[in-house]
Amino acid sequence: MSKPTHDKQGFSTRAIHHAYDAYAGTGDLNPPIHLSSTYTFPTVEDGSARFAGEQQGFVYSRVGNPTTVLLEQRLADLEGGEAALVTASGMGATAALLWTLLKPGDEIIADKTLYGCTYAFFNHGLAKFGVTITHVDMADPANLAAAISANTRIVFFESPANPNMRLVDIPAVAAIAHQHDNCKVVVDNTYCTPYLQRPLELGADYVVHSATKYLGGHGDLIAGAIVGDAETLTQVRFYGIKDMTGAVMSSQDAFLVLRGLKTLALRMDRHCQNAQAIAAFLANHPKVEVCHYPGLESFPQYALAQRQMVQPGGMIAFELKGGFAAGCRFMNALNLITRAVSLGDAESLAQHPASMTHSTYTPEERAEHMISEGLVRVSAGLEDVADLLSDVEQALAFA
Repeated sequence: MSKPTHDKQGFSTRAIHHAYDAYAGTGDLNPPIHLSSTYTFPTVEDGSARFAGEQQGFVYSRVGNPTTVLLEQRLADLEGGEAALVTASGMGATAALLWTLLKPGDEIIADKTLYGCTYAFFNHGLAKFGVTITHVDMADPANLAAAISANTRIVFFESPANPNMRLVDIPAVAAIAHQHDNCKVVVDNTYCTPYLQRPLELGADYVVHSATKYLGGHGDLIAGAIVGDAETLTQVRFYGIKDMTGAVMSSQDAFLVLRGLKTLALRMDRHCQNAQAIAAFLANHPKVEVCHYPGLESFPQYALAQRQMVQPGGMIAFELKGGFAAGCRFMNALNLITRAVSLGDAESLAQHPASMTHSTYTPEERAEHMISEGLVRVSAGLEDVADLLSDVEQALAFA
């Protein structure tokens, strides 16, 4: 017999069960990993119909695999989107989507603060092919309204932004963008996951993820995803992925992300609890100039966070009064919290952008993009919070 389904099941129930019937087929509790690069056709006519899109079925794993398709169905459901497309990395998701949507002469308006590789793809990649890149401070939607033009095709931002935690008012920005024909809003929702924030329900057109982070959750895979309307994502699948980037997720990685989704809600609750405690401690420490965390009432965009996010997330940014040198000393003094880039793992991770991810920027360039010399970013993990606070406290003694 088949397991019953309900339209209004809760987030965790859908994250564990959506689109998979464990009683079907051979009865596997976990969805099997399909390790096939190509697929057979009963007849030439069947093959022709599949290539023409007239018949359901798989052709080649670069455009679809039963394991990756299950993950796509589950992510679309959790994000509240019509369809999803999984990719080999978060950058693969962003690149495949934008290569599909843009042409020479189009403009992207992006926030001032972006993940470094996204910034490089825009300014060192797309810009070479005739796409205009404009950066504005979208923390104030009026800046977007002043900058947007008839050529603007994409408004792109993160909320919270990496690495300084600035928020963007998604409904306000979407309303401005949608006053212009053919202008689409893309939100990188990696920091929040659909458990904490669903940009599509707030007016965005597309969501991208680095599934490497919280969706996978264990630091053992590289993956990405796009969620949006089915028609566009079909175009991305057959052009942005198949022809342009080849950024295909493996079935093994899809299986691992499906595994991660099963505990996403539990993990995000713990990430948020630990981050809130660490942020509260940092906000009152004499060596900390300011702590940027949406769960603090002192956070300038606290009210927006309350409206837009279910919880304030597991990421913290704070600025040390001693600047660059203090950031380096603090980082080197950490014992439990691991010095590493990335985020969303069970382990707490810390990085110092000025000496690590943004070290190729000049100090002036970092300042322009709102990244101070003493800024430290912490991804609060799943350890016991008392141990994390003890490590932060002892490391601050060296800052």
